[in-house]
Amino acid sequence: MEWEPLGKIFDPTEHALPHGCREFAQSPQALVCDDSVRIYFSTRSVDASGKFLSHVAYVDIQKDLRRVLRVSDHTVMPLGALGCFDEHGIFPMNVVRVGDLVHGYTCGWSRRVSVSVETAIGLAISQDGGATFQRTGDGPVLAASLHEPCLVGDGFVRLIGNMFHMWYIFGTGWKRYAPDAPPDRTYKIGHAVSSDGRAWTKEEARQIIVDRLGPDESQALPTVIEIDGRHHMFFCYRQSFDFRSNAARGYRIGHAWSDDLHNWNRDDDDPRLRISPGQWDSDMQCYPHAFECDGQVYLLYNGNQFGRFGFGLARLHM
Repeated sequence: MEWEPLGKIFDPTEHALPHGCREFAQSPQALVCDDSVRIYFSTRSVDASGKFLSHVAYVDIQKDLRRVLRVSDHTVMPLGALGCFDEHGIFPMNVVRVGDLVHGYTCGWSRRVSVSVETAIGLAISQDGGATFQRTGDGPVLAASLHEPCLVGDGFVRLIGNMFHMWYIFGTGWKRYAPDAPPDRTYKIGHAVSSDGRAWTKEEARQIIVDRLGPDESQALPTVIEIDGRHHMFFCYRQSFDFRSNAARGYRIGHAWSDDLHNWNRDDDDPRLRISPGQWDSDMQCYPHAFECDGQVYLLYNGNQFGRFGFGLARLHM
């Protein structure tokens, strides 16, 4: 298999975004519609203290995935209430059709004191085709637990047969890599199942994708798609520290495959997403989302600076 890069397809700085957001279109997630593809993304505003707040908006793109039709003039849901798990941001949000409804699995962010953030996964449901979403409750459907002590997030859900499967990340802990440095986090990919998409059973603390960079490898944003009867997972991975401005330690796209949804074989080289020096994704490739549209498999992903200037697209060739 080989990815054919098609370039950047959306730049948030070229469009009017809700909430006065000017930059960032992170974690693009596709909902294929009859005559277009709706791509959800997280963008950022700045609060009174000067800190970022992440909001979910969307862009509708023609099915050739090249021409922007419209950008939402509203966020799809408000941020969480005071003290709730998603008070300070939603990033990312994965969408899946369930009958006539669209389920949105959110990753809510809330600030901490000793470390920068905690996350958990919530559920919101749309009854208007994905234009707006309403929470099923103020709390999460998946969160930290006995052996997954922090940073549960990045849920990706597929309905396979009569069972919902969720691939997500869980934190193994925080660590100071230098005495005067703020703590950095490490997280791995896990798996949970549900019969109704609301009550979930984790494979508690089972890291399903082996490390390539050693125990300090962080793995993020899994997405799973079936291709010719085999399940393929794409995700991004990086070193757990000195990754923000050091391109050699930053995010790259990883890949694993499975025939039984339990055992995963890592193979980052097939397919590999090429890097073009000096381009929008030359320093970083992150937050992938695989989907099928009109018989083609595509990969949405962010580039340099964690998607500050938008997202691009690649097409799979067998």
